[in-house]
Amino acid sequence: MLYGIAAATAALLFAAVLAALLRGVALWAGIFDRRRQRRLPLLGGLAVVIVTCLVAWVGQCTGIAPLGDGVGRLLVVAASLSVLGLVADVWRLRARVLVAGTAVAAACVVPYGETGVPGGLLAVGWIVAASLAFKGLDHADGLAGTVGVITAFGAGACAAAEVLDGLAVLLSVFAAALTGFLMHNWHPARIGLGACGSLFTGFLLSSSLVLTRAGYGLVPSAAVVSCFGAAAVADALLALLVRLLARRPVLRGGPDHLAHRLRRLGLTSPGSVVLLGAGSFVTVLVGVLVHAGWTGEGAALWVAGGVLVVVAVLLSIPAQRARGVTSVQVGGQLRVRNG
Repeated sequence: MLYGIAAATAALLFAAVLAALLRGVALWAGIFDRRRQRRLPLLGGLAVVIVTCLVAWVGQCTGIAPLGDGVGRLLVVAASLSVLGLVADVWRLRARVLVAGTAVAAACVVPYGETGVPGGLLAVGWIVAASLAFKGLDHADGLAGTVGVITAFGAGACAAAEVLDGLAVLLSVFAAALTGFLMHNWHPARIGLGACGSLFTGFLLSSSLVLTRAGYGLVPSAAVVSCFGAAAVADALLALLVRLLARRPVLRGGPDHLAHRLRRLGLTSPGSVVLLGAGSFVTVLVGVLVHAGWTGEGAALWVAGGVLVVVAVLLSIPAQRARGVTSVQVGGQLRVRNG
């Protein structure tokens, strides 16, 4: 317990300091995006990845908090995927490259011996979908970090309930590092998570749930993971429906996400993040209760119903016209981002 507290405190402080340092590097190297007509330096996600891996490595090497083979492999694969995200932050990568890279990474961490091949393939699909959906949450200051911290604590509670101590410690360290980054990412953000950090976050959280639920039935596991991923799924579903109804390419960015629609209702940027964070807390809490057996899988149906209602309500709100704002990336690449 003492190591966990010390590790989490160190991760929070180191991430806050490193994010501030990497902000200058990102500005110097031209690694930034445009968000609401202002430059947003990236590389904040790189700070989260470095600090999480460093603190976890110290615990592993000292023997104070060994991760175990499966958890250690998960961290290595997640860090490798973050490198792909970093490349996407610096140079423009096609979406299919990110999908393929995430699928390969997911295939390397699924415990097929406990899930079976069919269950393992479903787990790979879930990890890919959840990772990319979480990447979509990085459209508003503080949103991806807030949802990530809440989800990490919930997933850590589930891991602790299964006596997966290494995974629980890793998730607590990661949540602390993400909190340190969030100190610079709250509105108005001074640094962004970027594809590096958002892919790492989504992959680590979704894969951790797969490891935690390995050996359980398919239906109960689906109920748990759907509760944990409700915020990201709602955001992705809303953006997808908006673009399909407008007959726009689904991969083209625009003000189609949850926070954008809430701002159209009159909420401030911080207010929309607080509201979505509260909703994420409720859905994650339901997931923890279902995992612990304190409530039935039917509770997940209420979460799914709530997601559909929220999407339907926000879908009826007129959208802002997407403004084509470009951001100059290293190497002369141009990229269109949403506000």
